[in-house]
Amino acid sequence: MSAADPFSDLAEVEVLPGWRTAQGDHVAGLRITLADGWKTYWRAPGHAGIPPQFSFTGSASIGSITPHWPTPEVFDQDGFRSVGYIDSVVIPLTLDHASHAEPIALSGEISIGVCEEICIPVHLDFEAVLPPDSQRDTSIAAALIDRPLSAAEANVGAVTCRIAPISDGLQVTTQIGLPSTGMSEHVVIETGDPDIWVSEADVARSGNQLSATVDMVHSSGSAFALDRSALRITVLGSDQAVDIHGCSRS
Repeated sequence: MSAADPFSDLAEVEVLPGWRTAQGDHVAGLRITLADGWKTYWRAPGHAGIPPQFSFTGSASIGSITPHWPTPEVFDQDGFRSVGYIDSVVIPLTLDHASHAEPIALSGEISIGVCEEICIPVHLDFEAVLPPDSQRDTSIAAALIDRPLSAAEANVGAVTCRIAPISDGLQVTTQIGLPSTGMSEHVVIETGDPDIWVSEADVARSGNQLSATVDMVHSSGSAFALDRSALRITVLGSDQAVDIHGCSRS
């Protein structure tokens, strides 16, 4: 690993080589270690956070690369909610690989925000060769287990979304059939479109029904269409987290 940024003493990244699966995919990981007391952000960091970005342009013999995010923590930062990790995090990667037997050259850059009293963008380079005969890594395995539950694993019931126009965009209210996930519940709704701003969710619970309402505004200020099936809804509770893909018309 080599640093590409003058603030790289606040964070470092290490490639965990991981293992080759029977299907030919390779499971690796990026371990991000921060200076004591500093934090970094989840894929949807909240308004006070800096979204992480990956580039794997220097890699060879790889098709798609899919990151798997462990369950994050929710922080209050100057009255704004942010979502992320303190001190360190391992982000597992699934690499679609064309050959079962050949090593993989993994190379790229990660851009993250790191925060204590202030927030600073940091850019870090990484490079490693992933051999086909590497062993299962307990750190990667633990991070995979620490992911939010799927809707099926959490026994989620009906998930509906009501969409209504507002002066500058859309308001989306989702109703989720889900038993309590803990004393404190936060909901993050993602559209998959970086040009659509999404407000923090107003969350309410009544029995086994959880509701969350957000406003959405396009950066262009123009009207936009919203695909319910593409929405990603993450419930972050003090006891467990749940990852839900899509909702139906209410």
